[in-house]
Amino acid sequence: MAQSQGWVKRYFKAFCKGFFVAVPVAVTFLDRVACVARVEGASMQPSLNPGGSQSSDVVLLNHWKVRNFEVQRGDIVSLVSPKNPEQKIIKRVIALEGDIV
Repeated sequence: MAQSQGWVKRYFKAFCKGFFVAVPVAVTFLDRVACVARVEGASMQPSLNPGGSQSSDVVLLNHWKVRNFEVQRGDIVSLVSPKNPEQKIIKRVIALEGDIV
């Protein structure tokens, strides 16, 4: 019985060490470097969700390019919806600052 509790205690200790290291690293990575987003709806067709398929596409959002203001025409960006702040929208950049649209 003592060996069983020793094994559980070692396992729990190792799990806690890994957990308390992995969670802050993962949160920092997702907040500062990149994150994954799901694209639903028809606004990005035909590039994403082609043919009106019921499945949704997944994109990797690069936070570094936005932070360094390296956005170019044709890039896909994600932003908070002005109508519903709880919703994120994904759009394609068609013009940059100073362009006449």
